Amino acid sequence: MNKLRIVVALITEDNDFQQEQASVAMTTARKYGMDVNIIYAENDGVNQSLQLVQVIQAAKDSHPDAIVVEPVGTGMTQVAQAAASAGIGWVVLNRHVDYLGALRRKNSAPMFSVSTNNRGVGQIQGEQFNALTPQNGALLYLEGPSLSDTAQDRRLGMLETKREDITVKTLRGDWTEASGYQAMKSWLRLPTSKELNVRVVGCQNDSMAIGARKAIEDHDNMQEREKLLRLPFTGCDGLPSKGQSFVHQGMIKATVVTPPLTARALEMLAGALLSGKQPPEDTLVEPESYPAVSKLRVS
Repeated sequence: MNKLRIVVALITEDNDFQQEQASVAMTTARKYGMDVNIIYAENDGVNQSLQLVQVIQAAKDSHPDAIVVEPVGTGMTQVAQAAASAGIGWVVLNRHVDYLGALRRKNSAPMFSVSTNNRGVGQIQGEQFNALTPQNGALLYLEGPSLSDTAQDRRLGMLETKREDITVKTLRGDWTEASGYQAMKSWLRLPTSKELNVRVVGCQNDSMAIGARKAIEDHDNMQEREKLLRLPFTGCDGLPSKGQSFVHQGMIKATVVTPPLTARALEMLAGALLSGKQPPEDTLVEPESYPAVSKLRVS
């Protein structure tokens, strides 16, 4: 029997979690005898669409059995429809899309989504902020891209869980350490940065948290630098070799563990392609706090 051929399309190579997604995909592929080709969009939604259209429009004998994609921007409705028309399976990671039901009714190729419960991630972060922030303190909150469902859901969960007395100042990044560094560096230049009673630096992933911390370490004002570096930093993703390790090293105070999704997606694909049966349309993977929220407190 020929190996199942899968294209895994990820957001960027410049991100610890995306690198782990790729590594886990390769490990899972070996387990199930799959041939996996990993491509990166480099944080460019147009580029990602073009990459996948090229895969779909290639000669039929070179088509993969399925595409697993973590969209950069939109849910890629038209690309998904093109894949379905070509008989190529379509799996969406970490994105809410409303077209899967229609595609599943008209096509036999597996069509489904696997996502982290990102609203749950935000709720855990809100609980962490409650534990780490004194009364009437401010949270400096570094989010992912504004069009990202992941960023929006994490913010929503955080806002509905945090205490009302915690003021939120939002900065914006793109999931990379470099973007965390630049966002924090730009904020430090603002006169208002000295007026805000920041008591916690919360970030929507660990890479941006480390970038933000490095920007503070490079800050020219020694008094401000030392003050800000005493603050608790938090992140998300919580990989054992990254976020959890950063907690042990004291670089961040807490993270939220969100297991890589590619393993679950490829396992479900293997079963679906071999059995000819559609898996569940949507699968949610639950996060957890690291360390437990009960172990966090205001310093």
